[in-house]
Amino acid sequence: MKKFLLFILCCLGVLVNTEAAPENLNKYFDTFKNGFINDMWKMYPDWATNNGYHKYDGELIIPNDKDRALQNAFSKKYLDSLKTFTYASLDNNNKTDYHLIQNFLQSTVWALGTAKEFQWNPSIYNVSTSFAYIVNENYQPLDQRLLSIYKKLQNVPAFYAAAKANINHPAKELKELAIQQNEGGLSVFENDLKDSVAASALDDAKKAAIIKRNDAAIAAVKSFTAWLKAFPDAGGRSFRLGKKLYDQQFAFDVQSKYTVDELYNAAVYRKTYLLTQMEEKANLLWSKYFGTEEKPADRLVMIKSVIDTISTEHVQPADFRTSIEAQLPRLEAFIKEKNLVEMDATKPLKVRDEPGYMAGVAGASVSAPGPYEKNVKTYYNVGSLDGWSAEKAESYLREYNKYTLQILNIHEAIPGHYVQLVYSNKVPSIVKSVLSNGSMIEGWAVFSELMMMENGYDESPEMWLMYYKWNLRSVCNTILDISVHTKNMSKQDAMDLLVRQAFQQQTEAEGKWKRVSVTHVQLTSYFNGFYEILKLREAYKKKMGKAYSVKKFNETFLSFGSAPVKYIREMML
Repeated sequence: MKKFLLFILCCLGVLVNTEAAPENLNKYFDTFKNGFINDMWKMYPDWATNNGYHKYDGELIIPNDKDRALQNAFSKKYLDSLKTFTYASLDNNNKTDYHLIQNFLQSTVWALGTAKEFQWNPSIYNVSTSFAYIVNENYQPLDQRLLSIYKKLQNVPAFYAAAKANINHPAKELKELAIQQNEGGLSVFENDLKDSVAASALDDAKKAAIIKRNDAAIAAVKSFTAWLKAFPDAGGRSFRLGKKLYDQQFAFDVQSKYTVDELYNAAVYRKTYLLTQMEEKANLLWSKYFGTEEKPADRLVMIKSVIDTISTEHVQPADFRTSIEAQLPRLEAFIKEKNLVEMDATKPLKVRDEPGYMAGVAGASVSAPGPYEKNVKTYYNVGSLDGWSAEKAESYLREYNKYTLQILNIHEAIPGHYVQLVYSNKVPSIVKSVLSNGSMIEGWAVFSELMMMENGYDESPEMWLMYYKWNLRSVCNTILDISVHTKNMSKQDAMDLLVRQAFQQQTEAEGKWKRVSVTHVQLTSYFNGFYEILKLREAYKKKMGKAYSVKKFNETFLSFGSAPVKYIREMML
């Protein structure tokens, strides 16, 4: 066994300690993981760049048949190598890594051979994100980064030529998203990159050479978007994934303890529970806001009346971002006061306007540094309301009113995504950082909202009503996504679910319909992660008894990194 394992590792280009004891399989597996990660970065250089690994910054892979064959061979080779390890003999950390590596490789083979999204989803073709990272992050001197960009720019025309060759029956909605995001990303080349070249210390000849390639890249992006605009809608694939592909992608992407149908049923049950709680809070608040006015007989109408009245308390459009910045220190102070989780003061969080290349999917998000650049700032990206009509801005701000704006900040920043990702980058396993599980990440953010409320963040019935409404949003994300992609839910029925049954503003609901039209499965990750964490906490409380504490649970859970909750559950219990 030892000789065979050493042979396999050496064939993969991995150096091993031949003097190691044969029973020490975990050391062999650690060596295997390092070889896997190094080879993975060669295969996916843009991914490496965005994780802070800069050896391949100058590489841009052309997404053609040759590249897909290489990805397929890479995946099958490492899947074969995994079989040489006795899973039961690995420690808990390596068992989790084993699952993550296996899932990534199997999902790659499935994506290339079964889903074939490269044929019908034009939005996967966008080079601006990695260029923006290299231009805007000061991880190396500017001149050095520009030399990487110069090399990388060379393949941009071929990249988009390959994209055109791949696309043959695009979904209309995904085509429109590709146009929006590629046009938004042009500012990286037309403004950021040109300004950086001008500010550099490179000689005039090198500056001119970079600008020449940059102009060719701009032309390639514009040619691609023009080509997409001219591409006929007739014959395009439906944006709906369909039950078979959906179940398969759910298994790979979410790595849930539950099936799609089980999660759907749990979400429907949670929706019923939340509406009961909201009815109770709305009844308490009715006389405060409506005096002796008779309550509507329909509880949904009654709840909506209270929510609509409370929602008029919101910031002005021009103050949206500054209000978010002002709230973050207050959230941090509450966490310290209640001793909920240890915060790392050395990891900065910076609020910024959402970059153009990220437009079109979500209004707020966090961009965290990769595991190789742990001192780089974490950004809280906030969508701009500039150029919005007064009616659209008012609808949006009612959705993110005085109360829900705080919950948004809990979710996205403190102690949600920002705190979790700081903990994740401290986990010694590089595998858990780069093959992170989105459902665990989103689930923690949703769970942190409830955790803050349970510990007295704001005990007013208004805040609880708005929290329940917000949590209902995560629940309805799951119902919506599964219903749209596997049950052919119409837009009309989706709007009824979101607006009438979940009390969302029309602008928010329209945005969610757009999102479910251009993504699949991801919207289930919020409730799935939340649901799995709640079930884990119940079991952990029973296990710990009187020794249980909120902080101990939070920090123990976060200490395992961004692994699927079902595997964290095994380790914690």
